[in-house]
Parts: sequence; structure tokens; C-alpha cells
Amino acid sequence: MQDEVPDPAALCVPNGDDDVRLLRRLDVREGETGVGGRVDTFIGVAVDCETTGIGDEDAIIELALRRFRVDPAGVIVKIDRPYSWLEDPGCELPEDIVRLTGITNADLAGKSIDDGVALRLLKSATFVCAHNASFDRRHVERRLPEAAGLAWCCSCNDIDWRANGFDGRSLGWLLAQSGYFHGAHRAVDDVDAVIQILRQNMPDGTTALAQMLTTARAPSWRFRAVGASFEVKDLLRLRGYRWDAASNPKCWWREVPDARRAEEEWWLASHVYSMEANPKALGPIIERLTWRERYAPTAPSNRPP
Repeated sequence: MQDEVPDPAALCVPNGDDDVRLLRRLDVREGETGVGGRVDTFIGVAVDCETTGIGDEDAIIELALRRFRVDPAGVIVKIDRPYSWLEDPGCELPEDIVRLTGITNADLAGKSIDDGVALRLLKSATFVCAHNASFDRRHVERRLPEAAGLAWCCSCNDIDWRANGFDGRSLGWLLAQSGYFHGAHRAVDDVDAVIQILRQNMPDGTTALAQMLTTARAPSWRFRAVGASFEVKDLLRLRGYRWDAASNPKCWWREVPDARRAEEEWWLASHVYSMEANPKALGPIIERLTWRERYAPTAPSNRPP
């Protein structure tokens, strides 16, 4: 026997029932949102790009931007129209990118990003955000060098989604847990998805956007464990350090929040720079990061160990 189909009227409350959950197609509309204040507002811009691959040298094939206005409490009060451009990378697209995005070589032929408009939008904002900011910032600044140095946030890493009751951090999954679905893997759709999850109300009464801004505005510290011996590499990996083969000198590195700087210095002194660990340097290189440096392409460090 076919299961009974629930009455649509019973599904009007998004995700309000533990037995049945309704996903609505995402529709982020231009204009006033009807919530929040109108005093001391500022501008954010959500960014997403599709590329020919995931490497540093891969080219953007689609760039999407959308501005929104935010009140001091982190509530989005107004949303601008979306902007998006396709761009011919000058090479054939890999088949997996065509399958993933639905963008074809014919779609891109002769197309290009409007640099002037894209730069105007980016520079008009107090902050730029993306769901994988290190990826998008790297490609945006490579394509638009004049956009370097802006303040960036990451809706994936600058919010503790699990602590707020969400399972996982992927954009599509966060959106689904908020009651929506969208056309993933196109830049303009992903920009709208970012805006929507940032509007999410969190258990503590703040918005996801407010939490992201609090994290992003606070300084953090990048520790470069220069001169660490090969024998401590597993300890560093377990601690959350990543290997940077592009830096000079090559080293393991990790970013920690301001409140944990002293803890990290003590850990390194005990495990990496003690006499027993046989280090080749006296201590780590420590760099202060703000949201203008965070997620930027890592510049090789030429300072001596």
C-alpha cells in the first residue's frame, strides 16, 4: 500500500516536525528583508568562483558576487541584485569540470569578466565572504590583483557549526539543514546559498553571520615551526599543523586564535624546540593575522629561522 502523502498545509513550518522535513528551493530575493535595524549598517559581499580545477594555476570560468547590507547585530537587512560572469580560460575544460558545473566550452567562448564592475563591488564592501575563502580569495586575487588586501571571512571555517547543532560544514548540507536546496556547483547559486546560511538564527540568539564576523574580526596567529626535526612530524600533524612546501624555509604551520597563543608557544617549546627534539632552530616564526591577511595566498617567508 502506498504511504499516505502528507497534507502540504502540514508542511508549512520549515523543519518543524521530527518525522517529516520539507526542503524548499532557495530563492534569495533582491530588496529589503524586513528584519534588523537601519542604523549604522555596513556592506558585505558574498563571492564564489568556478574554476578549471583546484590548483593554484587553474583559471576562473565563472565568477559570482552579491552584496548585502548588515546591521550591527549581524542581521542582513537588504540584499542587492546578483552579478555573475563567465570567462573563457583559453583552454578546453576537463570533462569532470563540465560534468560538475554543467558549463561547456561553447558556453565560455568569447566570454570575460567585467573587471571594472567586479572590482567596484568588491571594494565597496566592509568584508568579503565565501564558503571556502582560502580557495576563492586565491583565485579572485590572481584574476583581479587590484582586489588584494580586502577583509575576508569564511562561512565554513569562521563559524563553529557543530557547536550550533549542525552536522557537517559542506555548503549544500548546511543549506539542507536550514530547510532549503539549491543548484549546487554554479557560482551564482552558491553565493545565494552562502547568504542564506548566514541568515540562520543560532541557538544563542545571534545569527550565523554575527558569529562569523566575531571570529573574523579577532586577530589570530600563524605559527611556522621552522627547523622542526623530521622525528616530530607526526606530533605536528596530530596537533593540526600542515606542511607548506612553498615557503622559504619549508615548514609545518598552524593558525591559532589569540586566546590560545601562549598555549601554543608552550606546546612547541616542550615538543618541538626542546633539546630532546633536536630542532634546527631556536623557535617558531609567529605572524599576527587580521581578516585582511587571513585566507590570503601564503607568501613565502624569507625571514631567517
